[in-house]
Amino acid sequence: MTEQVVSGFSRTGETIEQAVRASYGRLLAYLSVRSRDVAAAEDALSDALVAALQTWPRDGVPDKPEAWLLSAARRRLIDRARHARVQTGAAADLRLAMEHAQEDAGATTMFPDDRLKLLFACAHPAIDESMRTPLMLQTVLGLDAKRIASAFLVAPSTMGQRLVRVKTKIRDAGIRLQIPEREELASRLDAVLEAIYAAYGSGWDDVAGADAKRKGLAEEAIWLGRLVVDLVPDEPEARGLLALMLHCEARRSARRYSDGRYIPLTRQDVGLWSQPMIEEAERELAEASRLSRPGRFQLEAAIQSVHAQRASTGRTDWDAIALLYEGVLRIAPTIGARVAYAAALAEARSAEIGLAALDTPGMIAASEVDDYQPYWALRAHLLKSIGRSADAQAAYARAIGLSEDAAVRDFLAGNR
Repeated sequence: MTEQVVSGFSRTGETIEQAVRASYGRLLAYLSVRSRDVAAAEDALSDALVAALQTWPRDGVPDKPEAWLLSAARRRLIDRARHARVQTGAAADLRLAMEHAQEDAGATTMFPDDRLKLLFACAHPAIDESMRTPLMLQTVLGLDAKRIASAFLVAPSTMGQRLVRVKTKIRDAGIRLQIPEREELASRLDAVLEAIYAAYGSGWDDVAGADAKRKGLAEEAIWLGRLVVDLVPDEPEARGLLALMLHCEARRSARRYSDGRYIPLTRQDVGLWSQPMIEEAERELAEASRLSRPGRFQLEAAIQSVHAQRASTGRTDWDAIALLYEGVLRIAPTIGARVAYAAALAEARSAEIGLAALDTPGMIAASEVDDYQPYWALRAHLLKSIGRSADAQAAYARAIGLSEDAAVRDFLAGNR
C-alpha cells in the first residue's frame, strides 16, 4: 500500500481504517494467488482503496467491506488485462478467476485466507534467497519498503527496486502461488518463520500503537504462527517460534505504566503477565523439545521461558540465559543475539565482562552497530555501571538519537 493511500485513508475515519487494516493482507494474498501476479494485485487493490476513500465517506461503509474491495480490485485487474492486450486465453483465465472470487465474496463476508499460500510461494527456490523474507513482509504482512529496508540495513530506494524486480520475476517465470507439496515444505519453512518473526517484531516494537500500519501486526503474526504449526505439527521450529511469540506477547500489558512510560523487562510487574499465554507457550515449547531437533527459535523461546519463571521464583537465572544465548550464537550469530548475550553476561557476572563481550574482536563489527539502538543502549548502561561517565554519555546520546519510541527516549534520558 503506498504512503499516499495510507495518508489519505487515515483521514476518512477510524471505521474505514479498521476495515482496510483487517482486510488488506488477506485480500492481497487472495488476489495474488488467483491472478498469479503479485504486482498487478497490489496495484489493483491500491486502486480499490483509493476508490473506497472517495466513495465510502460519501455513501457510507458497505455492509461487506471486504467484498466491496475485492469486487473493485477484481474489476481493475480485468481492466488492466484488457488494456495490456494480454493473450486471449490468459485474459479469459484471469476473468474467470476474478469472477469466481467475486462470487465467493458476494456469498459471504468471509473468504479463504490465502496468506499462508503466499508465504510459502514467496519462499520458492526460484526467488533470490535474500529477498524471500522482504517479499513476504511486504506482500503478505503489509510492511512498507522503508521499514523493511531499515530492518535489512539498506536504503529504502534499493529495497523498493529489489521488491519490484522479484515481483516481476514471479509473474514472468509463472511461479505457482500456492502451498507446495508436503515434501517441499521443509525447504521453505525457515524463510516463512523468519518473515513471521520479523512481522511480530515490528508489531512488538510499536507497543504504543502509534503506527496505524503496524496495528494488530503482532496478533496477525501469532495467528500465522498457529497456522504453520497446524500445517506442519512435527516441525519443532514452528512450535518454537509460536512459543517465543506467546511468551513475549504475555508481557505486553506490563511494558508501560498507565501514563505511557517505558518499563524494562527486569522491572516489569509479573502480576500483569498473562499466565494462560505463558502456559500455552510452555506447552508448545515442550512439544518442540519432544521432537528432539533443537533450533534457534526453540532456544530463544527457552530464554523467554527462563524470564517467565521469575513470576514463580522471584528471580532470573541469568547464567542459564547466557548459556542459551551461546547456543543461539552457534546457530544464528545475529547482531541482536550477540548484544543480548553480552547483556546476559553482564547480569550473570559483571558489567566489565558484558562490556568485554561487546568489545571482543570479531564479536560485533563496527559497521553493524552504527544504527543499531540496542547496542548503544546496552553500552551506555554498562559504561555508566563501571564509572566511565563521559563515554556513557556519548553512548546514551547515540541510543536516544536512534530510538523511534518517545517513551524509550525518555527512559534513556532519565537514566543517563
